[in-house]
Amino acid sequence: MDTFVDIHSHLLPGIDDGAKNLGDAIELAQYAVNSGISHSVLTPHIHLGRYDNDHETIHEAFIQLKNELIKQKIPLKIAYAAEVHISPDIMPLLKDNKIPFLGRYKDQNIMLLEFPHSHIIPGTDNLIRWLFKHNIRPIIVHPERNKELQADISKIKPFLKMGCLLQITAGSLIGKFGPKCEQISRFLIENKYAYFVATDAHNIKNRPPELADVNHYLVATMGKEEAKKLLYFNPWNIVKHKF
Repeated sequence: MDTFVDIHSHLLPGIDDGAKNLGDAIELAQYAVNSGISHSVLTPHIHLGRYDNDHETIHEAFIQLKNELIKQKIPLKIAYAAEVHISPDIMPLLKDNKIPFLGRYKDQNIMLLEFPHSHIIPGTDNLIRWLFKHNIRPIIVHPERNKELQADISKIKPFLKMGCLLQITAGSLIGKFGPKCEQISRFLIENKYAYFVATDAHNIKNRPPELADVNHYLVATMGKEEAKKLLYFNPWNIVKHKF
């Protein structure tokens, strides 16, 4: 079986809209192992006013899950970071060291950055410049699910020119989020604008931690080497020091 590194998932119990409790988290972890995921970075939402997480709350949930994985002998290697919803709150949170980074890339800290699903907030480019000035490179998560980018995908280009990386959701590529998401995600992958594919797993029923099926699609359309880059080598290069 091919092995994969998942850099975006919501397996930590009880702190966002992912796993509701420890039982759910264990079920998701076992599913991930069965689908070939060897390493998973658990990235709960930081979205103040909705999910008021920070380094401390995430670490607490992480330790709880890690101990249970050891107890149940589930061989999923885990680390943690966060999916950070774009807002002015990011700046003070970073200054207070309350946001756990995903990893490192070219001597920069890497952070998962979430745009709203509806639009691109005015001033997003200024915030991203501020992040780069502070040695933080954003990975923009699931751009294919943003309505403004769906209407005009060329609007992603200024962010690519700044140096942002893109992460596509695996389910988007195989039609699980509808035809528009599928079309945009395939365009970004085929033109090599995207650097990673990840699960964004939330639950077993609708959004499981599954990469084996998208691996089949990527191998068939782009070849095994490119599939391995998107699902293993590129994510591993970012997060390896966390393991």
